[in-house]
Amino acid sequence: MITQAVTGNKWYETKKLGDGISLIRESHIKPFYRCNIWHVRGRDRDMLIDSGMGVVSLRDNVRLVCERPLVAVASHAHFDHIGGHHEFAERAVHAAEAEILAYPSWRNTVAETWVSDDMFVIPPSADYKAADYEVRPAPATRLLHEGDVIDLGDRHFEIIHLPGHSPGSIALWEEATAILFSGDVVYDGELLDNAYHSNVEHYIASMERLRDIPARTVHAGHFTSFGRDRLLELIDDYVAGRRAPGCPSSQR
Repeated sequence: MITQAVTGNKWYETKKLGDGISLIRESHIKPFYRCNIWHVRGRDRDMLIDSGMGVVSLRDNVRLVCERPLVAVASHAHFDHIGGHHEFAERAVHAAEAEILAYPSWRNTVAETWVSDDMFVIPPSADYKAADYEVRPAPATRLLHEGDVIDLGDRHFEIIHLPGHSPGSIALWEEATAILFSGDVVYDGELLDNAYHSNVEHYIASMERLRDIPARTVHAGHFTSFGRDRLLELIDDYVAGRRAPGCPSSQR
């Protein structure tokens, strides 16, 4: 039973993982709903991949995201990944979901399906009500496409367009380190392809593309990071499940 709220400076937890990468989490959101927020240090500027729900200010409570120039990239435009994007001056998203970032609603961010008071271990404030939740508009300053590169000076991340979970889902690939930020395209949990704009056929094709990426480490949009062997297992499990008799083969 929820009996208390938390102050803003206790809402986030930050963990440094090496390779100039830090994981930021909204620690009082239940794990199933909680997005991984990734911070990547570069020579000339930093990169933030996703920004959480936005129910507590990220900039006001996590010093790491305010120290240097930063580009906030959306792996896709679902509410749990873009809630804090309005706090950053430079915002990037795949062109297929730019309209959602600029004009978010309960439906187009899938908040209507998932947002509830039950998603919190402890609410962000004493008077918080999930029914009042909203994602603030954050029009993109850069539209991303397949093959584009996010340049941090000494680090370069290639945009790989992998639709299925959503039309504008992307992964970010750093060839020099074999690190892949996969967003919600693949993570070590139940993969979701039943949102209003999901497409199973596209998802299967995206999974097949992932097989050819020689990722050594995958930092995903939810749950824990994993290596190549687990990546291939997750791909195989999803593709086999969706190609089995009686399973959907198109948008649902």
